[in-house]
Amino acid sequence: MADMIQLAKDQINELLQAACQKAAAAGQLPADAVLSGGVEIPKDTANGDFAANHAMVGARTLHMPPRKIAQTLLENMDLAGSFFASAEAAGPGFMNFRLADSWYGEVLRAVCAQGADYGRCNDGGGKKLMVEFVSANPTGPMHMGNARGGVLGDALASVLDRVGWQVSREFYVNDAGNQIEKFASSIDARYRQLILGEEAVPFPEDGYHGNDIRDLAAAFRAENGDAFLDRPEAERHEAMARFGLERNIPKMQADLRRYGIEYDKWFFESELHETGYVAETVGKLTDLGYTYEKDGALWLRTARILRDKLLQAGKKPEEIDRLDLKDDVLRRANGFYTYFAADIAYHRNKFEKRGFDKVINVWGADHHGHVARLKGAMDALGLDGEHRLDIVLMQLVKLTRGGEVVRMSKRTGKAISLTDLLDEIPVDAARYFFNSRPESPVEFDLELAVRQDSENPVYYVQYAHARICTMLANLLAEGHPVPAPEEARTELLTDPTERELIKQLAALPDELRQAARDYDPSRVNRFVTELAARFHKFYTVCRLKGAEEELLKARLLLADCTRRVLALALGIIGVSAPEKM
Repeated sequence: MADMIQLAKDQINELLQAACQKAAAAGQLPADAVLSGGVEIPKDTANGDFAANHAMVGARTLHMPPRKIAQTLLENMDLAGSFFASAEAAGPGFMNFRLADSWYGEVLRAVCAQGADYGRCNDGGGKKLMVEFVSANPTGPMHMGNARGGVLGDALASVLDRVGWQVSREFYVNDAGNQIEKFASSIDARYRQLILGEEAVPFPEDGYHGNDIRDLAAAFRAENGDAFLDRPEAERHEAMARFGLERNIPKMQADLRRYGIEYDKWFFESELHETGYVAETVGKLTDLGYTYEKDGALWLRTARILRDKLLQAGKKPEEIDRLDLKDDVLRRANGFYTYFAADIAYHRNKFEKRGFDKVINVWGADHHGHVARLKGAMDALGLDGEHRLDIVLMQLVKLTRGGEVVRMSKRTGKAISLTDLLDEIPVDAARYFFNSRPESPVEFDLELAVRQDSENPVYYVQYAHARICTMLANLLAEGHPVPAPEEARTELLTDPTERELIKQLAALPDELRQAARDYDPSRVNRFVTELAARFHKFYTVCRLKGAEEELLKARLLLADCTRRVLALALGIIGVSAPEKM
Protein backbone atom coordinates (compact mmCIF):
# COMPACT_ATOMS: atom_id res chain seq x y z
CA MET A 1 0.00 0.00 0.00
CA ALA A 2 1.44 3.33 -1.07
CA ASP A 3 0.00 6.00 1.21
CA MET A 4 1.80 8.90 -0.40
CA ILE A 5 0.86 11.35 2.35
CA GLN A 6 2.22 9.05 5.04
CA LEU A 7 5.34 8.34 2.97
CA ALA A 8 5.94 12.09 2.69
CA LYS A 9 5.53 12.52 6.47
CA ASP A 10 7.88 9.60 7.13
CA GLN A 11 10.44 11.05 4.77
CA ILE A 12 10.35 14.42 6.54
CA ASN A 13 11.09 12.64 9.82
CA GLU A 14 14.01 10.80 8.18
CA LEU A 15 15.38 14.03 6.66
CA LEU A 16 15.18 15.77 10.03
CA GLN A 17 16.90 12.91 11.86
CA ALA A 18 19.71 12.87 9.28
CA ALA A 19 20.08 16.66 9.53
CA CYS A 20 20.16 16.43 13.34
CA GLN A 21 22.97 13.85 13.26
CA LYS A 22 24.94 15.93 10.77
CA ALA A 23 24.50 19.13 12.84
CA ALA A 24 25.47 17.30 16.04
CA ALA A 25 28.62 15.94 14.37
CA ALA A 26 29.55 19.49 13.35
CA GLY A 27 28.98 20.79 16.87
CA GLN A 28 26.00 22.91 15.87
CA LEU A 29 23.67 20.87 18.07
CA PRO A 30 24.43 18.94 21.28
CA ALA A 31 26.20 15.63 20.64
CA ASP A 32 23.36 13.69 22.30
CA ALA A 33 20.62 15.61 20.49
CA VAL A 34 17.41 13.59 20.00
CA LEU A 35 14.59 14.92 17.85
CA SER A 36 10.89 14.24 18.26
CA GLY A 37 7.84 15.97 16.91
CA GLY A 38 4.99 15.70 14.46
CA VAL A 39 4.38 16.40 10.79
CA GLU A 40 1.00 17.76 9.71
CA ILE A 41 -0.70 19.21 6.67
CA PRO A 42 -1.37 22.88 7.54
CA LYS A 43 -4.82 24.34 6.97
CA ASP A 44 -3.28 26.99 4.74
CA THR A 45 -0.77 25.37 2.38
CA ALA A 46 0.29 28.68 0.81
CA ASN A 47 3.62 28.52 2.68
CA GLY A 48 4.15 24.78 2.43
CA ASP A 49 2.47 21.43 1.91
CA PHE A 50 3.66 19.95 5.24
CA ALA A 51 4.74 21.53 8.52
CA ALA A 52 7.03 19.96 11.17
CA ASN A 53 7.16 21.14 14.80
CA HIS A 54 10.31 19.24 15.88
CA ALA A 55 12.28 22.42 16.60
CA MET A 56 9.67 23.69 19.05
CA VAL A 57 9.26 20.29 20.73
CA GLY A 58 13.04 20.01 21.15
CA ALA A 59 13.71 23.54 22.44
CA ARG A 60 13.70 22.59 26.13
CA THR A 61 15.97 19.52 25.86
CA LEU A 62 18.35 21.14 23.35
CA HIS A 63 18.47 24.44 25.33
CA MET A 64 18.18 26.52 22.15
CA PRO A 65 15.53 28.83 20.68
CA PRO A 66 13.17 26.87 18.37
CA ARG A 67 13.83 29.15 15.43
CA LYS A 68 17.61 28.61 15.77
CA ILE A 69 17.10 24.82 15.90
CA ALA A 70 14.92 24.96 12.79
CA GLN A 71 17.47 27.00 10.83
CA THR A 72 20.31 24.70 11.92
CA LEU A 73 18.39 21.59 10.81
CA LEU A 74 17.50 23.11 7.46
CA GLU A 75 21.12 24.18 6.81
CA ASN A 76 22.19 20.54 7.34
CA MET A 77 19.40 18.99 5.30
CA ASP A 78 19.86 17.43 1.85
CA LEU A 79 16.63 17.32 -0.15
CA ALA A 80 18.22 15.74 -3.23
CA GLY A 81 16.23 12.70 -4.38
CA SER A 82 13.44 13.39 -1.87
CA PHE A 83 9.77 14.24 -2.40
CA PHE A 84 10.50 17.87 -1.52
CA ALA A 85 11.58 20.85 -3.60
CA SER A 86 12.26 23.19 -0.68
CA ALA A 87 12.02 23.66 3.09
CA GLU A 88 12.14 26.81 5.19
CA ALA A 89 11.71 27.99 8.77
CA ALA A 90 8.57 29.91 9.64
CA GLY A 91 6.95 31.61 12.62
CA PRO A 92 8.30 30.59 16.04
CA GLY A 93 10.09 27.54 14.66
CA PHE A 94 7.91 25.57 12.27
CA MET A 95 9.63 23.97 9.30
CA ASN A 96 7.56 24.11 6.13
CA PHE A 97 8.17 21.63 3.32
CA ARG A 98 7.04 22.11 -0.25
CA LEU A 99 6.43 19.06 -2.44
CA ALA A 100 8.42 18.43 -5.61
CA ASP A 101 6.97 17.39 -8.97
CA SER A 102 8.00 13.76 -8.37
CA TRP A 103 5.55 13.31 -5.48
CA TYR A 104 2.55 14.27 -7.59
CA GLY A 105 3.55 11.82 -10.29
CA GLU A 106 4.02 9.06 -7.70
CA VAL A 107 0.44 9.56 -6.46
CA LEU A 108 -0.97 8.95 -9.95
CA ARG A 109 1.29 5.94 -10.44
CA ALA A 110 0.13 4.49 -7.11
CA VAL A 111 -3.55 4.90 -8.06
CA CYS A 112 -2.97 3.09 -11.36
CA ALA A 113 -0.70 0.37 -9.97
CA GLN A 114 -2.98 -0.57 -7.08
CA GLY A 115 -6.26 -0.34 -8.95
CA ALA A 116 -9.16 -1.67 -6.84
CA ASP A 117 -6.77 -2.12 -3.90
CA TYR A 118 -5.82 1.54 -3.74
CA GLY A 119 -6.12 2.71 -0.13
CA ARG A 120 -5.90 -0.77 1.37
CA CYS A 121 -3.67 -1.37 4.40
CA ASN A 122 -3.16 -4.07 7.00
CA ASP A 123 -3.86 -2.19 10.24
CA GLY A 124 -6.31 -4.93 11.24
CA GLY A 125 -3.71 -7.64 10.72
CA GLY A 126 -6.29 -10.07 9.34
CA LYS A 127 -7.96 -10.45 12.74
CA LYS A 128 -11.59 -11.60 12.83
CA LEU A 129 -14.13 -8.82 13.31
CA MET A 130 -17.92 -8.94 13.28
CA VAL A 131 -20.21 -6.00 12.58
CA GLU A 132 -23.75 -6.74 13.74
CA PHE A 133 -26.31 -4.24 12.51
CA VAL A 134 -30.03 -3.67 11.90
CA SER A 135 -31.12 -6.83 13.83
CA ALA A 136 -34.71 -5.56 13.70
CA ASN A 137 -37.46 -7.56 15.36
CA PRO A 138 -39.03 -9.77 12.67
CA THR A 139 -42.51 -8.86 13.87
CA GLY A 140 -43.18 -6.04 11.41
CA PRO A 141 -41.79 -3.80 8.65
CA MET A 142 -38.37 -2.19 9.02
CA HIS A 143 -38.44 1.53 9.84
CA MET A 144 -36.20 4.57 9.38
CA GLY A 145 -33.85 3.66 12.22
CA ASN A 146 -33.24 0.32 10.52
CA ALA A 147 -32.62 2.16 7.23
CA ARG A 148 -29.93 4.30 8.82
CA GLY A 149 -28.40 1.46 10.84
CA GLY A 150 -28.21 -0.66 7.70
CA VAL A 151 -26.09 1.88 5.84
CA LEU A 152 -23.86 2.72 8.80
CA GLY A 153 -23.19 -0.94 9.55
CA ASP A 154 -22.60 -1.94 5.94
CA ALA A 155 -20.35 1.04 5.16
CA LEU A 156 -18.41 0.59 8.40
CA ALA A 157 -17.86 -3.08 7.58
CA SER A 158 -16.49 -2.08 4.14
CA VAL A 159 -14.14 0.50 5.67
CA LEU A 160 -12.83 -2.02 8.23
CA ASP A 161 -12.28 -4.57 5.46
CA ARG A 162 -10.20 -1.99 3.54
CA VAL A 163 -7.87 -1.49 6.52
CA GLY A 164 -7.10 -5.17 6.98
CA TRP A 165 -9.73 -6.76 9.23
CA GLN A 166 -11.36 -10.07 8.30
CA VAL A 167 -14.91 -8.75 8.45
CA SER A 168 -18.19 -10.61 8.86
CA ARG A 169 -21.62 -8.94 8.63
CA GLU A 170 -24.34 -10.39 10.85
CA PHE A 171 -28.08 -9.93 11.48
CA TYR A 172 -29.38 -11.19 14.83
CA VAL A 173 -32.96 -12.44 14.46
CA ASN A 174 -34.96 -12.11 17.70
CA ASP A 175 -37.21 -15.09 16.94
CA ALA A 176 -37.80 -16.09 20.58
CA GLY A 177 -39.09 -14.55 23.76
CA ASN A 178 -41.86 -12.14 24.70
CA GLN A 179 -42.07 -10.20 21.45
CA ILE A 180 -42.63 -13.39 19.45
CA GLU A 181 -45.37 -14.50 21.85
CA LYS A 182 -46.96 -11.04 21.44
CA PHE A 183 -46.60 -11.39 17.64
CA ALA A 184 -48.31 -14.79 17.68
CA SER A 185 -51.12 -13.68 19.98
CA SER A 186 -51.75 -10.64 17.72
CA ILE A 187 -52.06 -12.83 14.60
CA ASP A 188 -54.24 -15.27 16.56
CA ALA A 189 -56.63 -12.53 17.69
CA ARG A 190 -57.01 -11.20 14.14
CA TYR A 191 -57.47 -14.75 12.82
CA ARG A 192 -60.29 -15.48 15.27
CA GLN A 193 -61.83 -12.06 14.62
CA LEU A 194 -62.04 -12.94 10.93
CA ILE A 195 -64.07 -16.02 11.84
CA LEU A 196 -66.08 -14.87 14.87
CA GLY A 197 -66.25 -11.10 14.31
CA GLU A 198 -64.19 -8.29 15.87
CA GLU A 199 -66.67 -7.75 18.71
CA ALA A 200 -66.42 -11.37 19.80
CA VAL A 201 -62.62 -11.49 20.22
CA PRO A 202 -60.75 -8.90 22.29
CA PHE A 203 -57.41 -7.78 20.87
CA PRO A 204 -54.41 -7.92 23.27
CA GLU A 205 -53.75 -4.51 24.83
CA ASP A 206 -50.02 -4.77 24.10
CA GLY A 207 -50.51 -6.47 20.73
CA TYR A 208 -49.20 -5.32 17.35
CA HIS A 209 -51.89 -3.21 15.72
CA GLY A 210 -50.45 -2.80 12.21
CA ASN A 211 -52.24 -3.81 9.02
CA ASP A 212 -49.40 -6.26 8.37
CA ILE A 213 -50.78 -8.39 11.25
CA ARG A 214 -54.24 -8.37 9.63
CA ASP A 215 -52.65 -9.43 6.34
CA LEU A 216 -50.80 -12.32 8.02
CA ALA A 217 -53.99 -13.47 9.77
CA ALA A 218 -55.89 -13.41 6.48
CA ALA A 219 -53.11 -15.34 4.73
CA PHE A 220 -53.03 -17.90 7.56
CA ARG A 221 -56.77 -18.42 7.26
CA ALA A 222 -56.57 -18.66 3.46
CA GLU A 223 -54.06 -21.49 3.89
CA ASN A 224 -55.61 -23.27 6.89
CA GLY A 225 -59.28 -22.31 6.83
CA ASP A 226 -60.99 -22.39 10.23
CA ALA A 227 -59.15 -25.54 11.33
CA PHE A 228 -57.17 -23.76 14.06
CA LEU A 229 -60.17 -22.12 15.73
CA ASP A 230 -60.59 -24.87 18.33
CA ARG A 231 -56.93 -25.89 18.68
CA PRO A 232 -55.19 -25.27 22.04
CA GLU A 233 -53.80 -21.74 22.37
CA ALA A 234 -50.17 -22.92 22.61
CA GLU A 235 -50.53 -24.89 19.39
CA ARG A 236 -52.18 -21.94 17.60
CA HIS A 237 -49.49 -19.53 18.73
CA GLU A 238 -46.63 -21.81 17.73
CA ALA A 239 -48.09 -22.31 14.25
CA MET A 240 -48.87 -18.62 13.76
CA ALA A 241 -45.46 -17.42 14.97
CA ARG A 242 -43.80 -19.83 12.56
CA PHE A 243 -46.15 -18.77 9.73
CA GLY A 244 -45.48 -15.06 10.36
CA LEU A 245 -41.71 -15.43 10.65
CA GLU A 246 -41.50 -17.56 7.51
CA ARG A 247 -43.01 -14.62 5.61
CA ASN A 248 -41.51 -11.64 7.44
CA ILE A 249 -37.88 -12.77 7.49
CA PRO A 250 -37.58 -13.41 3.72
CA LYS A 251 -39.21 -9.99 3.16
CA MET A 252 -36.63 -8.36 5.44
CA GLN A 253 -33.87 -10.13 3.53
CA ALA A 254 -35.31 -8.98 0.20
CA ASP A 255 -35.69 -5.36 1.39
CA LEU A 256 -32.09 -5.28 2.66
CA ARG A 257 -30.83 -6.87 -0.57
CA ARG A 258 -32.65 -4.17 -2.51
CA TYR A 259 -30.87 -1.69 -0.23
CA GLY A 260 -27.53 -3.19 -1.29
CA ILE A 261 -26.91 -5.12 1.94
CA GLU A 262 -25.90 -8.78 2.02
CA TYR A 263 -25.12 -10.50 5.31
CA ASP A 264 -22.61 -13.25 5.88
CA LYS A 265 -24.87 -14.77 8.52
CA TRP A 266 -28.41 -14.50 9.85
CA PHE A 267 -28.14 -15.75 13.44
CA PHE A 268 -31.36 -16.92 15.11
CA GLU A 269 -31.92 -16.35 18.82
CA SER A 270 -33.98 -19.55 18.95
CA GLU A 271 -30.81 -21.56 18.27
CA LEU A 272 -29.34 -20.31 21.56
CA HIS A 273 -32.37 -21.55 23.50
CA GLU A 274 -32.81 -24.84 21.61
CA THR A 275 -29.16 -25.85 22.08
CA GLY A 276 -29.19 -24.95 25.77
CA TYR A 277 -26.54 -22.27 25.25
CA VAL A 278 -28.49 -19.60 27.17
CA ALA A 279 -28.92 -21.93 30.15
CA GLU A 280 -25.25 -22.93 29.96
CA THR A 281 -24.13 -19.28 29.87
CA VAL A 282 -26.29 -18.35 32.85
CA GLY A 283 -24.94 -21.43 34.65
CA LYS A 284 -21.40 -20.23 33.99
CA LEU A 285 -22.19 -16.83 35.52
CA THR A 286 -23.66 -18.64 38.52
CA ASP A 287 -20.55 -20.79 38.91
CA LEU A 288 -18.45 -17.61 38.87
CA GLY A 289 -20.52 -16.17 41.72
CA TYR A 290 -22.25 -13.45 39.73
CA THR A 291 -25.90 -14.48 40.25
CA TYR A 292 -28.37 -14.82 43.13
CA GLU A 293 -32.03 -15.77 43.54
CA LYS A 294 -34.76 -13.40 44.72
CA ASP A 295 -38.56 -13.66 44.46
CA GLY A 296 -38.21 -16.88 42.48
CA ALA A 297 -36.11 -15.18 39.75
CA LEU A 298 -32.39 -15.46 39.02
CA TRP A 299 -30.54 -12.13 39.01
CA LEU A 300 -27.17 -10.99 37.65
CA ARG A 301 -25.06 -8.91 40.03
CA THR A 302 -24.76 -6.17 37.41
CA ALA A 303 -24.32 -3.40 39.98
CA ARG A 304 -21.36 -5.18 41.57
CA ILE A 305 -19.73 -5.92 38.21
CA LEU A 306 -20.03 -2.29 37.06
CA ARG A 307 -19.01 -0.89 40.45
CA ASP A 308 -15.81 -2.97 40.43
CA LYS A 309 -15.02 -1.79 36.90
CA LEU A 310 -15.57 1.86 37.79
CA LEU A 311 -13.42 1.59 40.91
CA GLN A 312 -10.61 0.08 38.83
CA ALA A 313 -10.99 2.99 36.40
CA GLY A 314 -10.40 5.44 39.26
CA LYS A 315 -13.97 6.54 39.97
CA LYS A 316 -14.67 7.60 43.55
CA PRO A 317 -17.20 5.50 45.55
CA GLU A 318 -19.46 8.50 46.14
CA GLU A 319 -19.55 9.21 42.37
CA ILE A 320 -20.51 5.59 41.69
CA ASP A 321 -23.25 5.71 44.36
CA ARG A 322 -24.92 8.57 42.46
CA LEU A 323 -25.26 6.34 39.37
CA ASP A 324 -27.86 4.19 41.14
CA LEU A 325 -26.64 0.96 39.52
CA LYS A 326 -29.14 -1.91 39.40
CA ASP A 327 -29.04 -5.68 38.96
CA ASP A 328 -30.73 -7.50 36.05
CA VAL A 329 -33.07 -10.49 35.90
CA LEU A 330 -31.65 -13.37 33.87
CA ARG A 331 -34.40 -15.96 34.47
CA ARG A 332 -37.92 -15.01 35.48
CA ALA A 333 -39.89 -16.77 38.17
CA ASN A 334 -41.84 -18.58 35.43
CA GLY A 335 -38.60 -20.22 34.28
CA PHE A 336 -38.22 -18.22 31.05
CA TYR A 337 -34.92 -16.51 30.30
CA THR A 338 -34.91 -12.75 29.66
CA TYR A 339 -33.77 -11.00 26.51
CA PHE A 340 -30.67 -9.84 28.41
CA ALA A 341 -29.74 -13.44 29.25
CA ALA A 342 -30.04 -14.38 25.57
CA ASP A 343 -28.01 -11.33 24.57
CA ILE A 344 -25.20 -12.30 26.95
CA ALA A 345 -25.22 -15.84 25.52
CA TYR A 346 -25.21 -14.48 21.96
CA HIS A 347 -22.16 -12.32 22.61
CA ARG A 348 -20.38 -15.12 24.45
CA ASN A 349 -21.04 -17.19 21.29
CA LYS A 350 -19.41 -14.49 19.16
CA PHE A 351 -16.22 -14.43 21.21
CA GLU A 352 -15.86 -17.87 22.75
CA LYS A 353 -17.46 -20.19 20.21
CA ARG A 354 -16.79 -18.41 16.92
CA GLY A 355 -13.53 -16.74 17.86
CA PHE A 356 -14.09 -13.13 16.84
CA ASP A 357 -11.28 -10.88 18.06
CA LYS A 358 -13.48 -7.79 17.92
CA VAL A 359 -17.23 -7.23 17.77
CA ILE A 360 -18.99 -4.00 16.81
CA ASN A 361 -22.75 -3.52 17.25
CA VAL A 362 -24.63 -0.66 15.60
CA TRP A 363 -27.54 0.27 17.88
CA GLY A 364 -30.08 3.05 18.21
CA ALA A 365 -29.25 5.71 20.80
CA ASP A 366 -32.15 4.47 22.97
CA HIS A 367 -30.01 1.40 23.78
CA HIS A 368 -27.29 3.46 25.52
CA GLY A 369 -28.20 2.11 28.95
CA HIS A 370 -27.57 -1.45 27.75
CA VAL A 371 -23.96 -0.81 26.67
CA ALA A 372 -22.15 -0.89 30.03
CA ARG A 373 -24.30 -3.79 31.27
CA LEU A 374 -23.47 -6.01 28.29
CA LYS A 375 -19.77 -5.11 28.38
CA GLY A 376 -19.76 -5.83 32.10
CA ALA A 377 -21.33 -9.26 31.55
CA MET A 378 -18.61 -10.07 29.00
CA ASP A 379 -15.96 -8.97 31.51
CA ALA A 380 -17.55 -11.22 34.15
CA LEU A 381 -17.22 -14.16 31.72
CA GLY A 382 -13.54 -13.33 31.18
CA LEU A 383 -14.09 -12.17 27.59
CA ASP A 384 -12.77 -8.58 27.96
CA GLY A 385 -15.91 -6.83 26.82
CA GLU A 386 -14.36 -3.47 27.66
CA HIS A 387 -11.84 -3.74 24.82
CA ARG A 388 -13.27 -6.36 22.47
CA LEU A 389 -16.90 -5.20 22.28
CA ASP A 390 -17.65 -1.76 20.85
CA ILE A 391 -21.09 -0.21 20.41
CA VAL A 392 -21.80 2.48 17.82
CA LEU A 393 -24.87 4.44 18.92
CA MET A 394 -26.75 6.28 16.18
CA GLN A 395 -29.20 9.14 16.58
CA LEU A 396 -32.68 9.49 15.15
CA VAL A 397 -33.80 10.23 11.60
CA LYS A 398 -36.24 12.99 10.72
CA LEU A 399 -37.78 12.93 7.24
CA THR A 400 -38.84 16.24 5.72
CA ARG A 401 -40.50 17.40 2.52
CA GLY A 402 -40.77 21.07 1.70
CA GLY A 403 -39.57 21.94 5.18
CA GLU A 404 -42.36 19.90 6.82
CA VAL A 405 -41.75 16.75 8.89
CA VAL A 406 -43.06 13.64 7.12
CA ARG A 407 -44.33 10.69 9.15
CA MET A 408 -46.66 8.94 6.74
CA SER A 409 -46.06 7.40 3.33
CA LYS A 410 -47.85 9.06 0.42
CA ARG A 411 -48.31 5.62 -1.13
CA THR A 412 -49.70 3.70 1.84
CA GLY A 413 -50.84 6.38 4.27
CA LYS A 414 -48.95 4.52 7.03
CA ALA A 415 -45.74 5.14 8.93
CA ILE A 416 -42.86 5.18 6.47
CA SER A 417 -41.02 1.85 6.26
CA LEU A 418 -37.79 1.03 4.46
CA THR A 419 -39.85 -0.32 1.55
CA ASP A 420 -41.85 2.92 1.30
CA LEU A 421 -38.66 4.97 1.36
CA LEU A 422 -37.01 2.98 -1.44
CA ASP A 423 -40.19 3.26 -3.51
CA GLU A 424 -39.88 7.04 -3.30
CA ILE A 425 -36.16 7.76 -3.62
CA PRO A 426 -33.16 6.03 -5.26
CA VAL A 427 -31.15 3.55 -3.20
CA ASP A 428 -27.99 5.58 -3.86
CA ALA A 429 -29.55 8.69 -2.33
CA ALA A 430 -30.78 6.78 0.72
CA ARG A 431 -27.37 5.20 1.32
CA TYR A 432 -25.48 8.46 0.82
CA PHE A 433 -27.74 10.57 3.07
CA PHE A 434 -27.96 8.00 5.87
CA ASN A 435 -24.19 7.48 5.93
CA SER A 436 -23.62 10.51 8.14
CA ARG A 437 -21.95 10.87 11.53
CA PRO A 438 -23.61 8.27 13.80
CA GLU A 439 -23.77 10.57 16.82
CA SER A 440 -25.62 13.29 14.88
CA PRO A 441 -29.37 13.26 14.17
CA VAL A 442 -30.19 13.12 10.45
CA GLU A 443 -32.66 15.42 8.72
CA PHE A 444 -33.43 13.66 5.45
CA ASP A 445 -34.94 15.97 2.82
CA LEU A 446 -36.97 13.74 0.48
CA GLU A 447 -37.22 16.47 -2.16
CA LEU A 448 -33.46 17.13 -2.14
CA ALA A 449 -32.72 13.39 -2.45
CA VAL A 450 -34.37 13.23 -5.90
CA ARG A 451 -33.16 16.58 -7.27
CA GLN A 452 -30.80 16.39 -10.22
CA ASP A 453 -28.59 19.37 -9.52
CA SER A 454 -25.48 20.29 -7.54
CA GLU A 455 -27.54 20.95 -4.38
CA ASN A 456 -28.04 17.20 -4.07
CA PRO A 457 -24.65 15.93 -2.81
CA VAL A 458 -24.94 12.38 -4.18
CA TYR A 459 -25.94 13.71 -7.61
CA TYR A 460 -23.05 16.18 -7.46
CA VAL A 461 -20.52 13.40 -6.85
CA GLN A 462 -22.02 10.93 -9.32
CA TYR A 463 -22.17 13.66 -11.96
CA ALA A 464 -18.42 14.24 -11.56
CA HIS A 465 -17.80 10.56 -12.31
CA ALA A 466 -20.18 10.54 -15.30
CA ARG A 467 -18.65 13.77 -16.60
CA ILE A 468 -15.17 12.21 -16.57
CA CYS A 469 -16.41 9.06 -18.32
CA THR A 470 -18.09 11.09 -21.07
CA MET A 471 -15.04 13.33 -21.51
CA LEU A 472 -12.63 10.37 -21.73
CA ALA A 473 -14.90 8.57 -24.21
CA ASN A 474 -15.10 11.67 -26.44
CA LEU A 475 -11.34 12.21 -26.39
CA LEU A 476 -10.74 8.51 -27.11
CA ALA A 477 -13.01 8.80 -30.15
CA GLU A 478 -10.79 11.67 -31.31
CA GLY A 479 -7.68 9.51 -30.97
CA HIS A 480 -6.58 10.52 -27.47
CA PRO A 481 -6.57 7.46 -25.18
CA VAL A 482 -5.60 7.61 -21.51
CA PRO A 483 -1.85 7.00 -21.45
CA ALA A 484 -0.04 4.54 -19.22
CA PRO A 485 1.54 6.35 -16.22
CA GLU A 486 5.06 5.93 -17.62
CA GLU A 487 3.96 7.61 -20.87
CA ALA A 488 2.67 10.76 -19.17
CA ARG A 489 4.87 13.72 -18.23
CA THR A 490 3.22 14.34 -14.87
CA GLU A 491 5.72 17.13 -14.06
CA LEU A 492 3.64 19.28 -16.42
CA LEU A 493 0.75 19.23 -13.95
CA THR A 494 1.71 22.48 -12.23
CA ASP A 495 -1.59 24.38 -12.12
CA PRO A 496 -2.84 24.82 -8.52
CA THR A 497 -6.15 23.09 -9.39
CA GLU A 498 -4.24 20.06 -10.74
CA ARG A 499 -2.09 19.81 -7.65
CA GLU A 500 -4.99 20.21 -5.25
CA LEU A 501 -6.84 17.45 -7.10
CA ILE A 502 -3.83 15.12 -6.83
CA LYS A 503 -3.49 15.87 -3.11
CA GLN A 504 -7.11 14.84 -2.63
CA LEU A 505 -6.48 11.57 -4.49
CA ALA A 506 -3.55 10.96 -2.13
CA ALA A 507 -5.78 11.52 0.92
CA LEU A 508 -7.94 8.40 0.50
CA PRO A 509 -5.70 5.91 2.40
CA ASP A 510 -5.53 8.17 5.46
CA GLU A 511 -9.26 8.96 5.30
CA LEU A 512 -10.03 5.23 5.37
CA ARG A 513 -7.70 4.71 8.33
CA GLN A 514 -9.37 7.52 10.26
CA ALA A 515 -12.86 6.32 9.31
CA ALA A 516 -11.95 2.86 10.67
CA ARG A 517 -10.34 4.29 13.80
CA ASP A 518 -13.36 6.50 14.64
CA TYR A 519 -16.05 4.07 13.38
CA ASP A 520 -17.19 6.92 11.16
CA PRO A 521 -17.73 5.89 7.52
CA SER A 522 -19.21 9.32 6.79
CA ARG A 523 -15.61 10.47 6.26
CA VAL A 524 -15.86 8.73 2.88
CA ASN A 525 -18.87 10.93 2.00
CA ARG A 526 -16.88 14.04 2.81
CA PHE A 527 -13.89 12.72 0.87
CA VAL A 528 -15.84 12.09 -2.36
CA THR A 529 -17.67 15.41 -2.07
CA GLU A 530 -14.35 17.26 -1.82
CA LEU A 531 -12.83 15.14 -4.62
CA ALA A 532 -15.77 15.99 -6.90
CA ALA A 533 -15.46 19.69 -6.03
CA ARG A 534 -11.75 19.72 -6.85
CA PHE A 535 -12.36 17.89 -10.12
CA HIS A 536 -15.10 20.33 -11.21
CA LYS A 537 -12.72 23.22 -10.44
CA PHE A 538 -9.87 21.55 -12.37
CA TYR A 539 -12.21 20.87 -15.31
CA THR A 540 -13.26 24.53 -15.41
CA VAL A 541 -9.71 25.94 -15.21
CA CYS A 542 -7.64 23.38 -17.15
CA ARG A 543 -8.46 22.74 -20.79
CA LEU A 544 -8.13 19.18 -22.06
CA LYS A 545 -9.51 19.34 -25.55
CA GLY A 546 -7.11 21.38 -27.62
CA ALA A 547 -4.31 21.30 -25.05
CA GLU A 548 -0.74 20.63 -26.24
CA GLU A 549 -0.25 16.86 -26.70
CA GLU A 550 2.07 16.16 -23.74
CA LEU A 551 -0.01 18.27 -21.38
CA LEU A 552 -3.19 16.60 -22.67
CA LYS A 553 -1.73 13.17 -21.87
CA ALA A 554 -0.88 14.21 -18.31
CA ARG A 555 -4.33 15.69 -17.78
CA LEU A 556 -6.00 12.59 -19.24
CA LEU A 557 -4.11 10.46 -16.73
CA LEU A 558 -5.15 12.77 -13.88
CA ALA A 559 -8.81 12.68 -14.96
CA ASP A 560 -8.75 8.89 -15.24
CA CYS A 561 -7.19 8.51 -11.78
CA THR A 562 -9.95 10.75 -10.41
CA ARG A 563 -12.55 8.55 -12.09
CA ARG A 564 -11.00 5.43 -10.54
CA VAL A 565 -10.86 6.85 -7.04
CA LEU A 566 -14.39 8.29 -7.18
CA ALA A 567 -15.78 4.90 -8.22
CA LEU A 568 -13.73 3.07 -5.60
CA ALA A 569 -14.74 5.37 -2.73
CA LEU A 570 -18.41 5.41 -3.72
CA GLY A 571 -18.31 1.62 -3.86
CA ILE A 572 -17.05 1.49 -0.27
CA ILE A 573 -20.25 3.19 0.93
CA GLY A 574 -22.40 1.16 -1.46
CA VAL A 575 -23.24 3.95 -3.89
CA SER A 576 -23.03 3.40 -7.66
CA ALA A 577 -20.77 5.35 -10.01
CA PRO A 578 -22.79 5.83 -13.22
CA GLU A 579 -20.97 6.44 -16.50
CA LYS A 580 -23.83 8.50 -17.92
CA MET A 581 -26.39 10.80 -16.28
